Amino acid sequence: MRPNRPVLSFSFWMSVAFVGLVLMIWLLGSVLTPFLIAAILAYILHPACNRLVALRVPPTLATLMVMLLVILIFLALMMLILPLMYRQSAALIDMLPALGVWVENTLAPMLSSWLGTKISLDAAQIQNWIAANLAQIRSLAVSLLPTIRTGTVAVFGALANLAIIPLVMFYFLRDWTSLLARIAGLVPRRLMPVVTELATETDQVLGEFLRGQLSVMMVMSAFYGAALWLTGLDFAFSIGLIAGLLVFIPYIGMATGLMLATLAGALQFDHFAQLVSVWVVFGTGQLLEGFLVTPLLVGDRIGLHPVAVVFALMAFGQLLGFSGVLLALPLSACVLVGIRHARKRYLKSDFYRQS
Repeated sequence: MRPNRPVLSFSFWMSVAFVGLVLMIWLLGSVLTPFLIAAILAYILHPACNRLVALRVPPTLATLMVMLLVILIFLALMMLILPLMYRQSAALIDMLPALGVWVENTLAPMLSSWLGTKISLDAAQIQNWIAANLAQIRSLAVSLLPTIRTGTVAVFGALANLAIIPLVMFYFLRDWTSLLARIAGLVPRRLMPVVTELATETDQVLGEFLRGQLSVMMVMSAFYGAALWLTGLDFAFSIGLIAGLLVFIPYIGMATGLMLATLAGALQFDHFAQLVSVWVVFGTGQLLEGFLVTPLLVGDRIGLHPVAVVFALMAFGQLLGFSGVLLALPLSACVLVGIRHARKRYLKSDFYRQS
């Protein structure tokens, strides 16, 4: 008679699988990044493909139509953003001589009066320092060559990853339903009701959050673009678009837009009051987003607090790199759903109810 072997629980194997998944993401983060981006985009765009398929459009053609629309939107965004970057970079280069004069005639005397010592930042002094330390500068440049080469390889790797994303996204979009069916076929039958409930609730949380955030991004892009246009700022719509698209990361969108708008205003405006009007726009936009737009379009029913979003992005990014940033919101939604179900079971347990 064979001795009875202990049977490992399903929870144990799920824990092992989760640890293995995290380890795989940590080891293969750079390789998985384009696949994760493609999967997230496919998740967002799959409802549009479903609608086209429901209208008797073949799945492959529906996928191509959705991807073509996404590519056109991306190209339109680039046409708005790239001229802004080019003009500001060219304006900064043109301003360098005037900036040097301002540093020598205004900043240096101001620092001298504050610190109580004479500070000179004239061009001749800088040239003499460079000539005296030319040998050290050359050795430093030589030591940085391997880093430059590595960075060049990384740039080409990033471009290759960008080329992979559309191909992978096409297959994800076209085969999304069959992929989910195959995954569901691996779930033990006795656990199917629980897994289905958790997956459905997680999908609802993520879907509501993404739809709400997309609405907030569009509303805030329109607000910032129109308000900055009223101040007379050049490239108002481009800056407003950047600020609006980045609002899904709390405070980053406003900070980035404020920095770009301040730089553009400093290069364009002659009076400080015009620059203040730009700052008022972003202050008003932050209040509008926090107290009206986000509560109205996203609401508190999702449970992903802005502080939790920032923490998730930083924590998963620290642990898993850029792949962790991509997985931060999906994993946070899964954790949130798990905590909700654990809380329900705890409130129904004898340990909680007994007095």
